[in-house]
Amino acid sequence: MIEYVARFGDYRRAQRKECYNLARRMKILLPFFDEIRHHGSPISHNCVASLSRLKKAIRLAMKLLKTCNEGSKIHLALESEAIMIKFHNAYVKLTQALEELPFDELEVSDEVREQIELMLTQLTRAKKRTDTQDIELAVDLMAVSSKTDERNADIAIVERLAKKLDLHTVEDLKIETIAVKKLSKERGSTAESIQQIIQLLNKFKQVLGMEITNVLDDTDTPQKLSKCHSLVIPHEFLCPITLEIMRDPVIVASGQTFERESIQKWFDSNHRTCPKTRQTLAHLSVAPNYALKNLITQWCEKNNFHLPKKEDQASSRKFFVDHEDEISCLVEQLSSSQLEVQRKAVKNIRVLSKENPETRVLIAKHGAIPRLVKLLSYPDSKIQEHAVTALLNLSIDESNKRLITDEHAIPAIIEVLQNGSMESKENSAAALFSLSMLDENKVTIALENGIPPLVDLLQDGTIRGKRDAVTALFSLSLNQLNKVRAIEAGIVPPLMLLLEDKKLGMVDEALSILLLLATHAEGRHEMGQLSFIQTLVDIIKDGTPKNKECATSVLLELSSNNYSHILAALQFGVYEHLVEIAESGTNRAQRKANGLLQLMSKSEQIP
Repeated sequence: MIEYVARFGDYRRAQRKECYNLARRMKILLPFFDEIRHHGSPISHNCVASLSRLKKAIRLAMKLLKTCNEGSKIHLALESEAIMIKFHNAYVKLTQALEELPFDELEVSDEVREQIELMLTQLTRAKKRTDTQDIELAVDLMAVSSKTDERNADIAIVERLAKKLDLHTVEDLKIETIAVKKLSKERGSTAESIQQIIQLLNKFKQVLGMEITNVLDDTDTPQKLSKCHSLVIPHEFLCPITLEIMRDPVIVASGQTFERESIQKWFDSNHRTCPKTRQTLAHLSVAPNYALKNLITQWCEKNNFHLPKKEDQASSRKFFVDHEDEISCLVEQLSSSQLEVQRKAVKNIRVLSKENPETRVLIAKHGAIPRLVKLLSYPDSKIQEHAVTALLNLSIDESNKRLITDEHAIPAIIEVLQNGSMESKENSAAALFSLSMLDENKVTIALENGIPPLVDLLQDGTIRGKRDAVTALFSLSLNQLNKVRAIEAGIVPPLMLLLEDKKLGMVDEALSILLLLATHAEGRHEMGQLSFIQTLVDIIKDGTPKNKECATSVLLELSSNNYSHILAALQFGVYEHLVEIAESGTNRAQRKANGLLQLMSKSEQIP
């Protein structure tokens, strides 16, 4: 089993570090097994029983590592807290099994025994370690999963989330689809968690321009394979990008082979890396792989396999050229002296910039970004609105974020946020959120005084405006200095209002920011009012499971730094509800509730 685990190539990003640590510790046992395999005398029943318990512990660890190796990446991210509990359980089982081993009876050498004792020390340390939640990942998952928010800015969140989960290529998503299908068979396709996973998977597919099909009905096999159930296409004949059999294989600078059309699309999307190895390519030239093409042809003839017909590339190329000509013309019209021509051009750029990644790259390539930034200062409100929205759409592309930043767009966007129409303000906030994905822009936005108008939008905006503002403010508050700036700008009172007005549906978002602010002394001071503690207790009593989890986390952060908050929460009747959460809440909520109960155990006011 340990050798089987050693063959796992990689693990899902959310659990990667934990997996490598566990697999490395398991390998420490190999010399031990080598020694007892050559044990001369018969093994007693006591030894057999001890080794059986160790086998069960190793099998448990192996199954966990296998899940993290081939399971659904989306599922593992959503269930990261539960998976962490499983790791702790695996550590406990391994520790118990190893501590019970009769080393003397098995005649284990001192050297091997010392290695196992070292492993026990590492396992004990791992059991004590408390994981820190990736709050940004959690909020991204929360925002993308929202059923009430269909903002353009969601595309930027979806793209960042896809990169975090390693689900940003066609191959990644095809493999994920298979994993989701397997999970649905195990859990039932109607389960709410499965539907949420499928919803996220489809959003990732939309970003890449893939066809949205019924995941549970989709065969996820290469073209034509479904007609030849007994036929298995050799893996080396499949393009790594599309997972379809190649008609025109070509070699790139990394030595990997791809279908010519697929790799050309990859290059046209402004990528300069190998899709398979991720290494930066020395050049973008490709060379025909005649040897592989001949092998594919021979295999097809031998197995009576017909290659899919090639699409009419001439017509598709003509469409692409016409599209590029249209973009070039529209960019020129952005500088027209005629107001109506400008207004129509910027509106069309806004619409086109929503289409797909290739179009966003083309628009930037033709020099639209500097012209759009200039239009932000125009007195015409419609031009201003279209320009800031176009920049929002263009900023989804990582390279475009840099180009927009280099054109000093941030001060102009903040100006629109302060003085534009309501829709312009909303899209300005969303644009600032998108640009804040570059860490240096978190500082720039704050220094350009962008936090106060975001707080104003959070206070007085529409529901959509409040959501755009709270998302941007969360991102900016990941910077330690920005926490103080947000507090000084008055962020806490409008966040309190979001907690009180449940109809807005932003309780979790507000609590997530408050949790960030609670890590700073000024934030704790601003929140440390009796009325806020009572609000947290009310949410712990009556909120959704996720609400309770977030509120318990905030209360624990506050109480860990000020014992009076514990006493106040007890007076508001929190104790029995924490006991309930510790028994039946979400995994993370259980841990936070237990942490609070331990703090409260020092108080004499517990009933």
